[in-house]
Amino acid sequence: MTLTPGRVHELCGSARHTLAMLVARATDGPVFWISAAWATDRLNPEGMCAFAEPGRFTFLTPRQPIDLLWCLEEVLRAGVVPLVVADLPSLPGLTAVRRLHLAAETGAGEGMGAPLGLILTEGDGGAPGVESRWHMAPDHGSGRRAWHLSRRRARTLPPAEWEVSRVKGQFALERRVESVHIN
Repeated sequence: MTLTPGRVHELCGSARHTLAMLVARATDGPVFWISAAWATDRLNPEGMCAFAEPGRFTFLTPRQPIDLLWCLEEVLRAGVVPLVVADLPSLPGLTAVRRLHLAAETGAGEGMGAPLGLILTEGDGGAPGVESRWHMAPDHGSGRRAWHLSRRRARTLPPAEWEVSRVKGQFALERRVESVHIN
């Protein structure tokens, strides 16, 4: 899974929070997690331990819908953290996404490196202008924990699918190859 730093990527699907935690696991340094103050679901620090150290996270909970994107934009622009996650209640517009990309590019020059911006959206996503769109959903079976991950959109890469599984405390990513049957 490749996510271009200094850009904003969309994570959607019922396991989008799990995917964001896997991205956090693959990064070093602090993580800012932005979610609405009125949201009823929050990350559980004990559940986070399987993915990343909860102490790395700073939680921001704006009270107004417009402040969610403003917070994300300002954190990206500052460039002080390598990963910023915003759990959004609705899809942002194209202008907002463009502003986020510009903020991340500015943050790359101002801060400690190119920040990675993630927006979490419900369902199948669909935010216009994102660098890439990833969908993840549970695909658990008897005695196994797995998820189906798909890259639905990317500027420079074709759509692709993987299986993410957890074996002995480690996460593995295996490419799914579509078989073609010729009759």
